[in-house]
Order: sequence, then C-alpha cells, then structure tokens
Amino acid sequence: MAIRTAIAVANPNIAFIKYWGNRDHALRIPCNGSISLTLGGLETQTTVTFDENLTSDHVFIDDRSASASTSARVSQHLDRIRLIAGFKYCAKVESRSNFPVGAGIASSASAFAALTVAGTSAAGLSLQPIELSRIARLGSGSACRSIFGGFVEWHANETDEDSYAEVLAPSNHWDLQDLIVIVNQEHKGVGSTEGHALADTSPLQNARVADAPRRLKECRRAILDRDFPSLASITELDSNLMHAVMLTSTPSLMYWYPETLQIMNEVTRWRAEGYEVCYTIDAGPNVHCICTRKYADRIEKRLRRLPGVIQLLRASPGNQARVL
Repeated sequence: MAIRTAIAVANPNIAFIKYWGNRDHALRIPCNGSISLTLGGLETQTTVTFDENLTSDHVFIDDRSASASTSARVSQHLDRIRLIAGFKYCAKVESRSNFPVGAGIASSASAFAALTVAGTSAAGLSLQPIELSRIARLGSGSACRSIFGGFVEWHANETDEDSYAEVLAPSNHWDLQDLIVIVNQEHKGVGSTEGHALADTSPLQNARVADAPRRLKECRRAILDRDFPSLASITELDSNLMHAVMLTSTPSLMYWYPETLQIMNEVTRWRAEGYEVCYTIDAGPNVHCICTRKYADRIEKRLRRLPGVIQLLRASPGNQARVL
C-alpha cells in the first residue's frame, strides 16, 4: 500500500430543527429528524495519511496532539473506514478549524465530515454522498448534514442504512446569513455526546419528539418558500424546546450565559421592530443570529455593540464537503 494521503474540507452547520437525543446511541440514530444550513466561510481542513510503517494512529488538532479520548474517537471512526477498505493500516490525522471548537458551533460536525471524506479518499474508496453521510453520522450525528451544502435535512429513520442526510435546497436558494456571536470560547464542560444521553431523563423530551414532524414540515415549507417570519418562529421555538429539555434533564444542563439571554431578548426586540432576524443556539452559550442579507450589516453593527461579545463570525450558505 505504501503511503496514501488525502486532504478534505468541510463546513459546520446550524440546525433550524435540532437533533437532540438518540434512538440508538451506538449508531447515533436520532429520535427525530433535523434541518440545517451549512455554514460557508467556517471550515475544518483534515489530512489523513495511511502509512504501513505506523504502528498506531496519531491525531493532531490545530498542531497539537489530541487528547486520549479524542484520539480514541477518531481511531474508532477510522476503523469503520478501514473495515470497508479491507486493510488495517494506521494513519496520521491532522485537523485544523478556523473557528472555536467545542463551543457550540458544530465543530464535531465539520471535523467528522472532513475526516470521513479525507479518510475514505485516502483509503481509495469511491462512495456516494449518502453513504458518506451515513458513515459521518457514526462519528458525530450532525456530521451527516455537513457532508452536504446548502439547506440539508437529516432523515432520522430507524436503521443504520437509512439514517442519513440529503439536500433540501441548494446553497444559492436563499442567501441567509448566520451572525455567530461568541460570548465564550472555552470548551464546554458537557459535550453534545454526553448531553444526548441525558435527553430521555427530561419529562419534556417525549413531547418535543412527538411534535417534531410538525416542526419539520413547517421549517421545510418556510425554507422552500423563503418565508422568513415562519422560519424565525419555528427556529426559535425549536431551539427553546431543546434547551428546555436540557434544563429539565437529570443532571440539568445549563449552557446559557447572561450574555446569551441578552442577545436572545435583543434579537426578539429587533424583529418586532421589523428586522428579519432570529436566534438559535446549539449546545453552548454562543448565539447564531440568522438574518436575510438585506439586514445583515445593520444587525451585525448592533450585535457588536452589545456587552460581553468577544467575537462575531459571519457565515453564508456553504458548499458540500470535498477533497482538495
């Protein structure tokens, strides 16, 4: 085999309808489907090099050796690729992201999407996007959506073979902007994988999951019709529902900071004033402010004036994960 190398890049995504809780934790089959927007401009670039001379996998993130737990998770994902490829060669993995990782900006989504695309390419595999999506899901659930660009829907379904994502609308369908307000850059104390395992302890989770088909239908229609008021309404509702489940889990998960709440309140007020903007928050304190391009510059200026804002990132609809 000698040495095989591939470099891939993938973008994180922001979910309008959230994935929280699994039907099957080992296979990361979610309790409900989800819909997201792939975020262009933010990216993870990953190089995978299979080398027959290596005796173990070596994982580097932003030029530093990964922690033991992260390295084990990456190796486990590479094992899935090695099994398909039919070899056992170890690999060197080098990954870099141009945005804060572990802070609720779907860094694991872009990381495992890039790892999947680079790994399968380096292994000499030629797989269809849906198959890449299914494999990426096993590493990080939301990574299955980052395989694709634009507006993406993940079909939950019930088996490993049929739980995957696909494009709902291309990136040029609707020029929404995501203004990501960073109020804390530190790695969150409880990661999403651990949080998903707690979802069923909340008395609200069953109601959230039962209502998901309605929310998915409304979000799907809003995107296809470019109906921002409807998108704003269902997106904020879904985000609040997920965090309500987190708050009522055992133990309780509180990701919000005082600054998080202030941004949520300001965004709600600005929309009442006529601005096309809404908020959504993943498992972390940082706030995604979704708006139409028409209002993006004005909203960005207002956000930058708020106290506690460390950094503001801006993303447009992004493209699919790809080999460089």
